[in-house]
Amino acid sequence: MSQPRENSPRDPEERSDRADLARLRAAIDRVDRGLLGLLNERASLVREVGEWKTRNGMPVYSAARERDLIAGLVRDNPGPFPSGAIEPVFREIISAMYALEGSLRVAFLGPEGTYSHLAARNHFGASAELVACASIGDVFAAVERGKAELGVVPVENTTEGVVTRTLDAFVDAEVTICGEVLQRIAHHLLSRSGRIEDVRRVASIGQALAQCRLWLERHLPDAERVETASSAAAAQLASEDPSVAAIGSALAGANNGLATIEAGIEDRRDNSTRFLLLGRVAPPRSGRDLTSAVFTVRKTQAGALHQLLDPFARHGVNLTSIQSRPMPGKPFEYLFFLDMEGHRDDASVAAALAEAGGQAHSVRVLGSFPRATAAEGSAS
Repeated sequence: MSQPRENSPRDPEERSDRADLARLRAAIDRVDRGLLGLLNERASLVREVGEWKTRNGMPVYSAARERDLIAGLVRDNPGPFPSGAIEPVFREIISAMYALEGSLRVAFLGPEGTYSHLAARNHFGASAELVACASIGDVFAAVERGKAELGVVPVENTTEGVVTRTLDAFVDAEVTICGEVLQRIAHHLLSRSGRIEDVRRVASIGQALAQCRLWLERHLPDAERVETASSAAAAQLASEDPSVAAIGSALAGANNGLATIEAGIEDRRDNSTRFLLLGRVAPPRSGRDLTSAVFTVRKTQAGALHQLLDPFARHGVNLTSIQSRPMPGKPFEYLFFLDMEGHRDDASVAAALAEAGGQAHSVRVLGSFPRATAAEGSAS
């Protein structure tokens, strides 16, 4: 008597269940092919948009268009597809479409594995050409010289505040701010062995060391702190010296063959970094914008800072940030960086800038650009 095959249905109910599964899988296959057809239809339209942009000298990238598209899809999602998955899925779709409109090269503070790299990759997707730079100044230069269409630079962190190297780079740079990215940051302690007892030195970029100060004081109070040019450079150092632990991203650890001693050692759970997107073409008004400007005032002018700020209050322009930096070559004189809500073409913002500029020694608008909606997925 022949025995039933091991994988064959043993009763009518099981055969019915398998038939139902086959029908469902066939339906999913039809939907997937329909999605592929719609993606190709979208790609054809995007190619036409790219040709129009080329004829009219328009940039490929539009921060406002991306922001509003994704926000609208999340708002209108009826489910059951999870709303939290819409942004990463559509960012990759948009990234793939950029290749049809034209090249999109994005400069970032390298090497690969830095938080700037992760912010660029998360925001622009896998299809963008990412260009690693050795310093923040080199990111500015890459955009200025046309080696990249866009640059990604960190400007502010919720734990440690402003990134001074970025503000200083604006002094002589001929670029415009054309967008921003808010990125959640998770710091990992990485080493060759993965054992905390082997650690004699902890290395990372200064901002990362500062963002993990309390954890380090509690768990590694005697370990030497070593500041490196980037978190990825720290990971490389840790790969070469078993006594060194790096603070960096999971990607930096994987790239350098490191084990995780402890994940998420940042002192604040809401640790996020704001990145600016640099370009050469100013974006149009989006309806939800920020404007950044830098002013100088006369050292001998009494009440100069008050007079500089007063027009913004009178015209109802909300200032979201005020930062000062030493003026190169002029001891104890300062540059004042102001961020404000609104676009430079808005009547109230234009009036406030004009009056403040009249009180200042000099003024330069660094850019009006679309605001980011929320922090993007964790750079971990």
